Amino acid sequence: MKEYQLQFVYSLLAYAVQKDISPERLCKLSGLDWEVIRRRGKVAITSKQVNDLWMNASHLSNHPLFGLHLGESMQLAALGIVGQIVQNSRTMGEALTHAAEFLHLVTDLFAMGISQGNEQFMVRFIPDTDKAQDYPFGFRHLIDLSLAFVMHELDGLVLARLKPQRVVLPYPTAELAEYERVLRCQLIEKADQYVLAFDDRYQNEPILTANYELQSVLLQQASAMSETLADRQPLKERIYTYLLANAYLGIPTLEGIAANFNTSARSLQRKLQEEGVTYQQLADSIRKSLAVHYLESGKYLIKEVSYILGYSELSAFTRAFKRWTGTTPVSYLHG
Repeated sequence: MKEYQLQFVYSLLAYAVQKDISPERLCKLSGLDWEVIRRRGKVAITSKQVNDLWMNASHLSNHPLFGLHLGESMQLAALGIVGQIVQNSRTMGEALTHAAEFLHLVTDLFAMGISQGNEQFMVRFIPDTDKAQDYPFGFRHLIDLSLAFVMHELDGLVLARLKPQRVVLPYPTAELAEYERVLRCQLIEKADQYVLAFDDRYQNEPILTANYELQSVLLQQASAMSETLADRQPLKERIYTYLLANAYLGIPTLEGIAANFNTSARSLQRKLQEEGVTYQQLADSIRKSLAVHYLESGKYLIKEVSYILGYSELSAFTRAFKRWTGTTPVSYLHG
């Protein structure tokens, strides 16, 4: 696990100490060597161990919302260089956009997307479904942490007590009272999404600590870190993460995605084939996940989902959905 991801582990352990949890015991229960971590020695922490850290921290503190409250108290410094970029962005919208671009340096359990519409700008956290199922505690607590962190850290950057116009979460109604307090929303909508929606005027709210020259330097450093990580990550995973994070912009063509990865379409397709997948399969995987998500939310007609996913004809969407799931959208909804 990279240094910038380890920083989150240190933040988790520090917060656990505040809750009277022995970091040594917490590490032992999670299969980690506390002495090595305490000395900040070289340590490789697996995704399972991180998941176990969250699970055991929540259990030992008898605190199911451990991640939410850590996010409420955490400082930008915990994000390392990404936190510096956020702090030195020119506007709130730019800060969140940069945070979304570099979230993969911290976690691959979900992506973050920024979109606009209906006089709102929305921050969405988009799960990697398979990884979220494999590491449910890490996923839940990191999502909660991110929701709270976005709300409370931006306050200090713009010197305003931000309140979202809408919050959408998939949690049971009994749990929502504390989320309403932390996220400053009197009525949280229940749906299978993770959304913070703000008044569009905040998009261009200036960051008081903005320093454009410093930001340029930090962006170069973070990009280099991102490229180093990308060198060790399969191309198919990098593309999947990119598509997931930017799904609200539509699924690009093979040529478009190749341009985003600074390569030719032929070269990108060849590299994907070496990894046992095609770009069409990756794109279809994203479309399938989004189609199922939108249909299950109950907020959209089938023809609206078809349009959102870029299909000009409903019949084409129906054929694609049947290829993905073995059934039609109508049968899926009423099955």
